[in-house]
Amino acid sequence: MTDVPIYLDYNATAPVDRRVAEAMAPFLFDHWGNPSSGHVLGRDSRAAIDRARDAVAALIGCSPGEVVFTSGGTEASNMAIFGIAEARATDGKHLITSAVEHPATLGPCRYLAERRGYRLTVLPVDADGRVDPAELERAIDDETILVSVMHANNEVGTIQPIAELSAIAHAHGAWMHVDAAQSVGKIPVDRDELGADFISIAGHKLCAPKGVGALIAREGLAIDNLMFGAGHEQGRRPGTENVLEVVGLGRAAAIARDELADAPGHSAALRDRLEGALRDGVDGLRVFGHPTLRLPNTLNASFPGVYGADLVASLGDRVCASSGAACHSGQVYMSPVLCAMGVDEAAAKGSVRLSVGRFTTEEDVDRGAAIVIDAWRALRDG
Repeated sequence: MTDVPIYLDYNATAPVDRRVAEAMAPFLFDHWGNPSSGHVLGRDSRAAIDRARDAVAALIGCSPGEVVFTSGGTEASNMAIFGIAEARATDGKHLITSAVEHPATLGPCRYLAERRGYRLTVLPVDADGRVDPAELERAIDDETILVSVMHANNEVGTIQPIAELSAIAHAHGAWMHVDAAQSVGKIPVDRDELGADFISIAGHKLCAPKGVGALIAREGLAIDNLMFGAGHEQGRRPGTENVLEVVGLGRAAAIARDELADAPGHSAALRDRLEGALRDGVDGLRVFGHPTLRLPNTLNASFPGVYGADLVASLGDRVCASSGAACHSGQVYMSPVLCAMGVDEAAAKGSVRLSVGRFTTEEDVDRGAAIVIDAWRALRDG
């Protein structure tokens, strides 16, 4: 039997917390009723959904009625972007986003621009991956209905000045959508402090299962539905609720809220330990992302003289990490995020993302760093 790999890929997905799994288990075997049913099994499921909604609301700082459960962050972002575009089409058809967004945001925005006649402005970022609020001020106009900028980048971890961007958006009558999939549970995410109108959440990034998420939709801002059916989720998302995974998301949100005081420090200490070890062992290592305004768990580094994809592949079953470049048909393509940051081609193609999390230990970091360094040397010298 092979050893369990060292997991340094929390930004891709986090393992399900056993406390979350334990909360979910009764809803597989005992409380399996349809939450729309009036009998006892249905009422049990409905009460569980209500508790989960309360927990997510408490984590984000909104009211429970503003939480709409979805299949994940991608659906939440699509629901917000398409729903706002339809609801406000008579107000204007200008959308603004950033060059470092996740495809779940860039995809809908580009579709609306290419297929539906919307005007799309993509804001540049600086060398650290940050949007300059002055760029938004220059781009926004009276036709702008939506500004969508992620809270923290999934590749380099850079945290955006969302409160400033939201204030500019609102001053011009636009609504603000924030993809917070990577930040929720890792750093404080307060809806009102950010000034966001819509926030996307992905459960599997905060130790809940894959396949569940939420859209936080500010009360009083009506958006059009993407799907039609019965009146589930306050009439905003039809379909019988995924009770099992909603319960998991609720438990994960409650745990994240309880542990948020210590989580950033735990992650930052491990991330910095990892970075220090790699700098000691890799000549010419470069780190991307803002030096301080960055997710505490995220390290995106370039290993000179090798392709990041080759380095990740050479780790085999020993260390789990992600490459910053993609390989297709024998060619290596740069990460769009690093391209937007102005990273040179060689450095971008050598990038690897390493991300720690709740269950990472100092031993994981030390062993993982040693394995990565040895693999880099073997590739460089091979």
